Amino acid sequence: MKVFLIYLLIINIATFATYGFDKWQAQRGGWRISEKALLWLVVAFGGVGALLGIWGLRHKTKHTIFTIGVPAIMITEFLLANVILYMITSTW
Repeated sequence: MKVFLIYLLIINIATFATYGFDKWQAQRGGWRISEKALLWLVVAFGGVGALLGIWGLRHKTKHTIFTIGVPAIMITEFLLANVILYMITSTW
């Protein structure tokens, strides 16, 4: 469990940094990170970092896939994790 929490911390810091880098590149007209890659970071449990990047950096706020999709992915992952945790800890 401790390893997973460390993973969550690292992936969310990396996701936030990636959203920040993409915002910086957008402002200066540089090379961009694909939306697909940004969303895969969310699927890899980087949703908190993504939301902080979306709201805090005001990045991708006009894209429904990010404003609605990121929270939807996070909710789905949370529910799935709870189902798996329940199945592991409950007695059959």
